[in-house]
Amino acid sequence: MTPGTDPESLAEWSSCYRMRPVSPPRIMARTAQLRDHDEETGRVGLMRRNDDLNGKTIVVTGASSGFGRGAAIALGARGAHVVLAARRGEVLEEVAAQIAASGGSAVAVPTDVSDSEAVENLAAAAEEHFGPIDVWINNAAVGVMGLFWEVPLADHARLVDVDLKGMIFGAHVALRRFTARGEGVLVNVGSVAGEVPLAYQSTYSAVKAGITSLGRSLTEELRLAGLDETVKVGTILPWAADTPWWDHVGNYTGHAPRLTAMDDPDLIVDAIVDACTNPDQERPVGPKGRAAHTSHRVFRELTERFSGTLSRAEIGNGARVPDTAGAIHEPVSVGTAVHGDTRARMVEEDADPGS
Repeated sequence: MTPGTDPESLAEWSSCYRMRPVSPPRIMARTAQLRDHDEETGRVGLMRRNDDLNGKTIVVTGASSGFGRGAAIALGARGAHVVLAARRGEVLEEVAAQIAASGGSAVAVPTDVSDSEAVENLAAAAEEHFGPIDVWINNAAVGVMGLFWEVPLADHARLVDVDLKGMIFGAHVALRRFTARGEGVLVNVGSVAGEVPLAYQSTYSAVKAGITSLGRSLTEELRLAGLDETVKVGTILPWAADTPWWDHVGNYTGHAPRLTAMDDPDLIVDAIVDACTNPDQERPVGPKGRAAHTSHRVFRELTERFSGTLSRAEIGNGARVPDTAGAIHEPVSVGTAVHGDTRARMVEEDADPGS
């Protein structure tokens, strides 16, 4: 039987779309076995060998909130020298201070990843402060929701500039250095949406598919160059998670953005940190991410229809809100934590459907 298509995996997929709020007992038991508690930071995370990352220079884009902020803090706690990049410089300084307070080292470098020169300057600043770059994490992203033809073209274009071109710029800067030195790890944060396209997020899904394809192509080029044993590219494929992304997303649906059964951001943060030393070519994260990824390969049309129907139903359940470009073109002040509050808002909306 093909790995990932066994009845157990498909049962996980089925349970996700029935919107069960609690993971199966066997998954919870396995998670309990793998997780530990960091007494210094108070963070619960997967058990890792601290010395794997100690002294490594690691660049993290999109480090002002969500996965990027969480990964940066976790890496700093493990002894890495963290280079923080995002548009919100003042928030980056807060993250750097938090890392320093836990005994780590970090530097904030305000960067718009859609600007290739700014990305070059980011790499130069990293080397100036901490020496050669060991790991580059491409995480910065924006999003937009709405019917494709109703979303302003400028928003679509900006999403491509940040999410795909920014990824390419970061990969180019990193791999030039890694291939010259003969070692390094590039971690690209994509999405399960690159495998299972999301209705009302067409350009986002297209960009995430491009990120997955980029990782595959780069891995093959490194193999052909004889560098694939020491220069690695790993692509992280998360399911939707409750981060401030939902506060930043451009939204033209008329309703507050939401999606059922969102993951805890810590699950994805753990995967990103692990990929710095154990990169997989593609890593769907969590039972929902793995199940959706597998189901699309086995039952493509069924999965896409489920996804589309689910997206439409969820949008209709959100509170009425005006259209907004969110943080697509300019950063916003809200949403600076690792975790968001979308799941809590959804509970309130479901309790009062008329809101």
